[in-house]
Amino acid sequence: MQRLLAQRGHALLLAGPGGLGQFDLAMALAQSWLCEHSTPDGACGACAACHAMAVHTHPDFFALLSPVKRVELGWPGEEDGGAKPSKDIRIDAMRGAVECAQRTCVRGRGKVVVVYPAERMNVYTANALLKTLEEPAPGVRFVLATEAEHQILPTLRSRCVRHAMAWPAPDEAIDWLCAQGLDRSQAAVALRAAADKPHEAQRFAALAGVWPTLPRAVQLGTVQALQGWTAAQWVDLLQKLCHDLLRTLCGAAPRFFDPADLPRAGTWGSLTSWAQSLARTARTVEHPYHAGLLLDALLLEAREAMRADARPTSR
Repeated sequence: MQRLLAQRGHALLLAGPGGLGQFDLAMALAQSWLCEHSTPDGACGACAACHAMAVHTHPDFFALLSPVKRVELGWPGEEDGGAKPSKDIRIDAMRGAVECAQRTCVRGRGKVVVVYPAERMNVYTANALLKTLEEPAPGVRFVLATEAEHQILPTLRSRCVRHAMAWPAPDEAIDWLCAQGLDRSQAAVALRAAADKPHEAQRFAALAGVWPTLPRAVQLGTVQALQGWTAAQWVDLLQKLCHDLLRTLCGAAPRFFDPADLPRAGTWGSLTSWAQSLARTARTVEHPYHAGLLLDALLLEAREAMRADARPTSR
């Protein structure tokens, strides 16, 4: 954090796989740079500037987010007539960022523009940002946060100082989760369920008590714990279960569940067929299906695939 805060470049690229907290780090850097009483370790969290950042009203800060991320993160945004939020950062939003970069600084600590997810800029947005980075206004910092660096224009990446984010060791991740209020056993289960992604593990924390029971619950079709889940979450769970059953069948250690929690279920043919079907479902899972019917279909397919004498089926 101290090294990043001392960075003198006007554009920083935070790159790494999903779940590492690129956006959170970008926001922490922005708040620290704009803080009126910042320390080498970051923002004070108590000054007027920090309060303005907390309520998303700082006049010298602009968050260039895709509409869907604004909804997910609870940020204010323009209404779009009830249409489904776009995953892409469009040129109209980029114009707001350019305007912020060009206007006079209000609070005297410079200006910061955070772009997330940077890989979701369309070609027009990316080219507009590139022009801004090539001719930066004085006192403006840009922080691009991405989970798919390869999708960003090479010319845009070349204008940024790159900071690669890497997975923490499991013990470090568990320590961090404990600091967020989880007990150690709960943190270990949640981290495993989230494929060792600490930020995603927070989402699984509430399920830590039932996660070990889910494989057998799916096998029996008794999954009351899944009520209230989205279709995407159901598919994610079933893909993880199928993945671990296949690994166990090959003699490898499971990744998402403890070995003791997995039943002996399915055959190579039935499980690979199930995995392929789940992959097809995942590609269209955001379509407006009837949630109850989809869950019933997914569970029926899962139970068929997990039968000891199961044969490959297609759907």
